[in-house]
Amino acid sequence: MSGGDLLGTSISGLLAFQRALSVTGHNVSNANTDGYSRQRVDLVTRPPSPAGDGFIGNGVAVSTVQRVLDGFINGQLNSATASNGQVQQFYQLASQVDNLLSDPQAGLTPTLQNFFNVVQGVANDPTSIPARQVLLSGAQSLTDRFHYLNQRLDNLRSGLNSQITNSVSEINNLAAGIAAVNRDIVLAQGAAGGQPANDLLDKRDVLVKQLSAQIGVTTVPQDDGSLNVFIGTGQTLVAGISAVPLSVVNNPYDPTRKEVAQTSGATSVVVSDLLSGGALGGTLQFRNQVLDAAQNALGRTAIGLAAALNAQHRLGQDLNGNLGGDFFNTLDTNSPRVLPVNGATGTVSVAVTGLAALTASDYQLNFSAGNYTLTRLSDNTVVSSGLATAFPPAAVDGLTFTVGVAPVNGDSFLIQPTRTAANDVALAFNDVSRIAAAGPLRASEATNANGVPTNFGSGKIGPASATTSANLPLGGNITLTYVAATNLFTVTGGPGGTIAYNPSTQGDGTTLTLPAPYGNISFPMSGTPANGDSFVLSNNSGAVSDNRNALLLADVSNQSLLINGTATIGSSYGQIVVDVGSQTHSADVNRNAQQALLNHVTDQRDSISGVNLDEEAANLQRFQQAYQAAAQMITAANTTFQSLLSAVRG
Repeated sequence: MSGGDLLGTSISGLLAFQRALSVTGHNVSNANTDGYSRQRVDLVTRPPSPAGDGFIGNGVAVSTVQRVLDGFINGQLNSATASNGQVQQFYQLASQVDNLLSDPQAGLTPTLQNFFNVVQGVANDPTSIPARQVLLSGAQSLTDRFHYLNQRLDNLRSGLNSQITNSVSEINNLAAGIAAVNRDIVLAQGAAGGQPANDLLDKRDVLVKQLSAQIGVTTVPQDDGSLNVFIGTGQTLVAGISAVPLSVVNNPYDPTRKEVAQTSGATSVVVSDLLSGGALGGTLQFRNQVLDAAQNALGRTAIGLAAALNAQHRLGQDLNGNLGGDFFNTLDTNSPRVLPVNGATGTVSVAVTGLAALTASDYQLNFSAGNYTLTRLSDNTVVSSGLATAFPPAAVDGLTFTVGVAPVNGDSFLIQPTRTAANDVALAFNDVSRIAAAGPLRASEATNANGVPTNFGSGKIGPASATTSANLPLGGNITLTYVAATNLFTVTGGPGGTIAYNPSTQGDGTTLTLPAPYGNISFPMSGTPANGDSFVLSNNSGAVSDNRNALLLADVSNQSLLINGTATIGSSYGQIVVDVGSQTHSADVNRNAQQALLNHVTDQRDSISGVNLDEEAANLQRFQQAYQAAAQMITAANTTFQSLLSAVRG
């Protein structure tokens, strides 16, 4: 076009403002379209033409139509969406466990308190058959409550498997959608000489935001206009026009536990522990931090209750004159679960032998290069390691290991000491006569054939007790005869031997223990026996009104047996409620903060990229006036041209 071409200059303006009006109309039409970014026409002057007296302009041209978008804010929006999705999902799931465990009716606390109350009821009246029946009913209610709580947690665990499957399916669909839009963008921008395919870019941004609601993502733009998407610690989900789908697989140790994996060729790698963000991240976080820990801790409470009650019940005597057996089934040896990885050839079993040291963690045992490593999974701490030939180690965290078939290199085991205990706990009998409320031993002064005491001193012996059932029942009476000259009791029967007792230093009361191997039997002694005074330890008989062991059974509720000797059975459950409640409250605070942050970033994005109808209305008027002016210029150019033609013809 030659310099000063009025018609060409006018037409350029007409076309440019027509395009501007079209883009403005497109903005107005999509004012309420989710994810739409306001578009803007960028106008530039056309190259001027030189003339003898300077350069003459040639009008205007459209350089591009681009989205009004802040890439940094858009990235923050995706990040905030992922964080909000994770904490919202975590809170929704954690609150279910919190409501279950802390419920004053459905929780364990009231049933546990009732159980120890009815144990005390038997101690108050050991001859009462109804009181004993109430105890068995209370014990059954307690085991039922353990089962109920565990079943609810198992149901929640099954629900998580479904949620993981659904999330992975949604992620794969979105990843495939992003890859497809990547292809469309590459083709469209190639055909347009590199001009941005704005509407397709918006469509892809919407898909990425929806993906962020399911899982945290990192995006990297490519030179051809495509977008690569990464998850976790850098795992590729979308590479250009190809998606790398995730899959749901069974845990290699526990087939009931679903994991997220990514397959490359013939290799499938579990990536669950590497993922975060979005609903999937919240689900996995809840399972690891709340559900596993709560169910394990509930099982620890069940093991502590059963082991402590059983140990004390075995030291009592029932209405039939027999030593008490287990009150509950033996969870400490029957409940710990050892799950070998697929293909493991060795066999290992685990028993709980130290209640105080028992944790609520799972463990992983690996054998490799002639060594073993035992890792506590709750804090990923190696708690024991060494040569495989030196396995098993001494008790670790209250656990004792037994090797069946020797493990070999490559064998790996997931150890769950407490996971199923709340489901496994059960009452060992239902016969009221088998409740061992009495003590198994009697201790008394020696008497003559008429039952008259024969001692002359002030020595007093208290009730005998045993710490284990060894040497019970006694093979015969054990007589303790005092020798004042040496301050010794001579022991006749049982272990034999002597026991030192000095009334001047021990007369206010002391506990004496029989010589080995009867060291599990002890009794209190006070006062000053006369030389030759005797005391007799014998088996208890006809002791239907004896409540000594029932009192000790009731006292189990007051003993700090768990969590390194800091928690009773009841307070160990209370600690579960506190831990879950604390995490739920923290999640509630975080979800409100994350929602506020998401709203703020969304507002920022909308203030930059959203369509303002008032602004668009002003643009419509401005571009319309410019368009009309350009049209008038064309009319003026035509009139001028016609005048020139007329002058030439004239």
